[in-house]
Amino acid sequence: MTRRISKGRQRVDMVKMKNARNLGVTFSKRRAGLFKQANELCMLCGAEIAIVVFSPDSKVYSFGHPSVDTLMERFLGRNPPPPNNDVHNQQIVACREAGIREVNTKLMNLKGVLQMEKNRGESHQEIMKRANSLWWKYHMEELDLFQLQHLKKALEILKQKDEKRHKW
Repeated sequence: MTRRISKGRQRVDMVKMKNARNLGVTFSKRRAGLFKQANELCMLCGAEIAIVVFSPDSKVYSFGHPSVDTLMERFLGRNPPPPNNDVHNQQIVACREAGIREVNTKLMNLKGVLQMEKNRGESHQEIMKRANSLWWKYHMEELDLFQLQHLKKALEILKQKDEKRHKW
């Protein structure tokens, strides 16, 4: 079976596509990317944006923040811009702060998990170090709960192997 060798991502010439199917797919993907970028600009900068796009099939797509109608009315001069809309700005700030709190909470949880895993790793290394040495010479009082559980499991396995050996 032969594998295709990919040419990788290549530059696309800026000319109108002739294939209608490729044209439609490219339009949909680029439109979604354009609307996503516009949304990010709104969220990050508090900008008010209106985008109206006509597809090759003459379908209309629009994106607007806060809404396309409001911004078009303002653009056409029928509705003057509102004075400094503090409620809108407060909503944006509240949304950002909620996102930041959520990310911080996840970060703290991950830090806790990381620390627990580090502790488990250190304990495991200590067990392995003792296992490679003469572990039976250590006092049982020096072992912690995890190490004792590991020792118990090892002794049970050893006992099972011994029982199998003596059955013959």
